[in-house]
Amino acid sequence: MSGLFGDDPPQDELPPPPNDGPGLFGDAPAPALIPEPVHATPYRVLARKYRPTTFDDLIGQESMVRILRNAFAAGRVAHAFMLTGVRGVGKTTTARIIARALNCTGIDGQGGPTADPCGVCSNCVGILADRHPDVVEMDAASRTGVDDVREIIEATRFRPMQARAKVFVIDEVHMLSRNAFNALLKTLEEPPPHVKFVFATTEIRKVPVTVLSRCQSFSLRRVRVAELHTHFARIAVKENVEVEPAALDLIARAADGSVRDGLSILDQAMAQAEGVITTAQVADMLGLADRDAIFDLMEAVMAGKPAAALAITDHAHERGADLGTLLQDLLELLHTVTRLKSIPSLRESQELPEAERTRGAEIADRLTVPALARAWQMLLKGVGEVETAPDRRAAAEMVLIRLCHVSDMPTPGDLVRRLMTQGAGSAPSGPSSGPSGAGPSGGGGVRAVAGGGAMMMAAPDVASAAPRLSSFRDVAALVESQREAMLHAHLLHSVHVVRFAPPVIELRPQAEAPRDLSSRLAALLTETTGTRWTIAISAAQGEPTLAEQGMAADSARRVIAAEHPLVRAIMDAFPGARIDTVHDATTDRYGLPAAVPLGEPDMPDFAPPDAELYDDTSSPWEFDA
Repeated sequence: MSGLFGDDPPQDELPPPPNDGPGLFGDAPAPALIPEPVHATPYRVLARKYRPTTFDDLIGQESMVRILRNAFAAGRVAHAFMLTGVRGVGKTTTARIIARALNCTGIDGQGGPTADPCGVCSNCVGILADRHPDVVEMDAASRTGVDDVREIIEATRFRPMQARAKVFVIDEVHMLSRNAFNALLKTLEEPPPHVKFVFATTEIRKVPVTVLSRCQSFSLRRVRVAELHTHFARIAVKENVEVEPAALDLIARAADGSVRDGLSILDQAMAQAEGVITTAQVADMLGLADRDAIFDLMEAVMAGKPAAALAITDHAHERGADLGTLLQDLLELLHTVTRLKSIPSLRESQELPEAERTRGAEIADRLTVPALARAWQMLLKGVGEVETAPDRRAAAEMVLIRLCHVSDMPTPGDLVRRLMTQGAGSAPSGPSSGPSGAGPSGGGGVRAVAGGGAMMMAAPDVASAAPRLSSFRDVAALVESQREAMLHAHLLHSVHVVRFAPPVIELRPQAEAPRDLSSRLAALLTETTGTRWTIAISAAQGEPTLAEQGMAADSARRVIAAEHPLVRAIMDAFPGARIDTVHDATTDRYGLPAAVPLGEPDMPDFAPPDAELYDDTSSPWEFDA
C-alpha cells in the first residue's frame, strides 16, 4: 500500500538495509554478493613467448655459440662484445643470455659464471623478467648524446648491488654521436673488473674503428630458410596449429633470415586462419603470388607467350598481389634457376624447397646461361622502372612483354657466329691514314663484339717502330714518363705545334697554358736527351692539339666501323645498339696512327716468307715455274 500522497513504496518493496557492521548480538554480517573480477591473461606474441633463454635455443649461430661456450669454460670472457647482424637474428637476446651466464649462481646459490645458466636463481629470474638492477639496457637510437654515456660511465664506479657483474647492454650502438663514442673509449678500454659491455648494431660500418678494436666482435648471420622452416614447424606444433609445409616455406622466405620477422608473420597467419593454415592464405596475407604461378609465369615468359604471361598477372592482380613484388619473385626464381644451371649438385640440396629442386631444374635444363643472363639484366632494370613508374601494373606488364619478345632472339654472340657462318662479309681493308690519321692501315680482319648495347672493333696488332722523339707525340709521351703530369696535360690539351724540327720546336700555347711551359719543356728535354733543345713561341695557327687530333681520329674510326657489313647486320638485329668504342692496335696512346720516323722514307713491305724467288738476271718477262 502506498503512502498518503502515493510517494512511499510499501514496506515489502523497500530495499534491504546496508550491511555496515556486526549485528546486535555480535554475529557476523552476511557476506556481500560482490562478483569477483575477471583477470584476462594478456596475449604474448610468438616472438616474445619463444625468445631463446639459453645458448642452445639460438638457431643458426653455431660459430658464435661455440666460441662463447669455450670462453666461459676457459674463464676467458672478454670485457666487451660487439654483436652485429640484420634485425631479428638474436643480438639483444644473445646479450641477455651473456648477462645471465655471467651472473648465474646456480640452483644452490654457489655457482659461478657458466655457459648454461640455471634459469631459477634470483639473478637468472630477474634478468629474464627485465628487472635486474645490475643489468642496464639502453637504446642508443633514443639516447645518443654524451650525457647519456656519462651516466653509464658514472654507474661503472659502483659495485653491483646483487649480481656478480654489472652488464651494460647498448642496442643500436651505431646511433651514438661522435662525442659519445669518444667519451666511452677510455672506460671501454680499461673497465673495472666488475663491468661488462655488450653492444648490438645493425650498421657495423658506422661504429668507429677505435671502438671495434676494444671489443670481441660476432657477426650473427641470417638464418637459413630450412632452419627457419624447422623452427616454425616446431612452434606450430606447440601452439596446436597445423600449417602446410609450403606455407611454412613462404613464411621462411618472407622472413629473409630474420627469426623475429618470421614469427611475426606466423603469428599473423595463426590469427587469421580457421583450421589448417594453407599456402594460399599466407600468399594472400603477404600480397604474394602463388609459387606455382611464379613458375608458370617464368615458363610463359621464356617461351615467348605474352598472352599467357598477362593472364597470370591479371589473376594475381585480382587477388591483390603487387606486380612489383611479382617481378621480384620472378627475379629470385631466375637467380635460383641460374644457380641450378651452373651448379647441378644443388638439385640434391635440402636447402632448396621441393618445387625449386624439381620444377626449377626442369626449366634450367631447357634454358641457356646467356638467355638467363639476358633475362636477369632486363628484369633487374624492370624492377627499378616499376618502382618509379606512375602505374606499377602497367610498368610490370611492359617488362614482361619485352621479356617475351626477346625470348627467341639470339644472343649477340650467337648472332655474330651466325652472320660469320652465312658469310656476312669480311672486314674491308682499312684506308691508309689520311690527314687526320683516322682509320687503320693494312688489310687485316675485323673482330666485332656486341653486348649491352655497345660495339667494339679491334684490328690486328701492328708494332710501331718509331725512333725516339720523332714526333711531338713522342715528346709528350716522354714528358708523361718523367711523371710531369701537369706539363703533359698542357702539351695534350693546350699546345698547337707550328713546326717540329728537332732540336727546335715552335709552339702556339693557348691562354690557359702556364707562362713557363716553354722553359720547363726545354729543360726537361735537354736533361733527358743530353741535347740542347729550343722551344720557340709562335703566333702561327699550327696544327690541332693532340687531344683534338685524337677525337677526330676516333670519330673517323667510328664512321669506318659503322660501314662494316657485319656491324651493320648487328645494328639491324639489335635496334638501339650503338658503337661505343673503336680500338685500333695500330694507334698510339693518343689514338693517332704511328708516325713515320723522321728522316726515313716510306719503304715498301718485305715480301712474304713463302714468296717465289725472282732472278733479275733472266728476262724480265720470264719467271721460274
